[in-house]
Amino acid sequence: MENLAFPSGFLWGVSTSAFQIEGATSEDGRGPSVWDTFAPGRADVACDHYHRWPEDVALLTELGVGAYRFSFAWPRIQPTGSGAPNAAGLAFYDRLIDALCEADIAPVATVYHWDTPQPLEDDGGWLNREKAYRFAEYASVLGERFADRVRMWIPLNEPMVTTMFGYAIGEYAPGRTLLLDALPTAHHQHLAHGLAVQALRAAGASNIGTANHHCPVWPTSNAEADHDAARRLDALLNRAFSDPVLLGGYPAEIEPHLPAGYADDLVNIAQPLDFYGVNYYEPQGAAAPGEGSPLPFELRPIEGFPRTTNDSPIVPAALHELLVGLRDRYGERLPPVYLTENGASFDGVHDQERIDFLDAHLRSVAAAITAGVEVRGYFVWSLLDNFEWSKGYAPRFGLVHVDYETQRRTPKDSFHWYRKLVRA
Repeated sequence: MENLAFPSGFLWGVSTSAFQIEGATSEDGRGPSVWDTFAPGRADVACDHYHRWPEDVALLTELGVGAYRFSFAWPRIQPTGSGAPNAAGLAFYDRLIDALCEADIAPVATVYHWDTPQPLEDDGGWLNREKAYRFAEYASVLGERFADRVRMWIPLNEPMVTTMFGYAIGEYAPGRTLLLDALPTAHHQHLAHGLAVQALRAAGASNIGTANHHCPVWPTSNAEADHDAARRLDALLNRAFSDPVLLGGYPAEIEPHLPAGYADDLVNIAQPLDFYGVNYYEPQGAAAPGEGSPLPFELRPIEGFPRTTNDSPIVPAALHELLVGLRDRYGERLPPVYLTENGASFDGVHDQERIDFLDAHLRSVAAAITAGVEVRGYFVWSLLDNFEWSKGYAPRFGLVHVDYETQRRTPKDSFHWYRKLVRA
């Protein structure tokens, strides 16, 4: 921790998401989500947070963080994706949020972390423009109920991942393989974001931002074709998701793949934001595509760096590059930044590798602050080991080890390190 310095009032937190930890997928009126369909039964228990939340709030209190980022489960609030809210679902989040406030831990709420109610997916999901309006209605329900206690609001988590992994390559729910034809889902998520920001503000909510996944894209050689491929991939993974909300437009590389009339929605999409959330894990390599490729780039791994147990390269300098790059691209249009997710998968309770990872990435954040980037907070992913989507329970991202058979929670060495850092 030596020589780590952050501004006064810097916010320290941890993050989770509903489907990854809650379990209780068929209790108290919760409806099925796309992930229940895509991975049936896999998260029926997960970390059993739905029943063990008091224990988890006690862990947050012991950790000493100032904020806890969680997500509402849309099918727990609106089992079919529309209509009157489920009273039992609202009551669960009332209990959780009240306990956080009593512990002086700021509730940071993600409205949507990929758990679309299955009936909405049956009606087209994010390919259907109407889902944006259903989402705004859902956000309004949450705002009216929780605006008095939630301190920060994030309408959508990582719309890039939903588009690319869920609709383009089929690795995540709902498992579609549309490649570039998936890009209308990006636009409809942006519209949902903008409408939700307006709905939340109308309901009295404040301090509203976003949480976009970002990764620097590096060409694998100095060849012009590889640099062109990297530029196109950067447009797809990064700028297609930051430009609309911050600049009110799309990169030129993306526009041909958007639905007709998309420009009419930009005024609703580019709502003023109070903060900009960045989720960072690793950079991505790119090279020119091979002959006959349906895409204008080829993904390449980043070589020459140590790796996590999730096979991600550990490149803290890329986080500094990313933060400074956002400042340079967006200037005064970039709101204050929070690292809404950063973490890594390592095994064991004695996890010095995770401590080293967090230390190195925090040093990159501190360097970016010194370089003039207004970063106001940092959230570790994740509080608990959890269900890691298509990779199941093998990757362990938590500061707290979870024995999935007994549900015993054991704070790891990184938990104690982070606690000391926060208190210092």
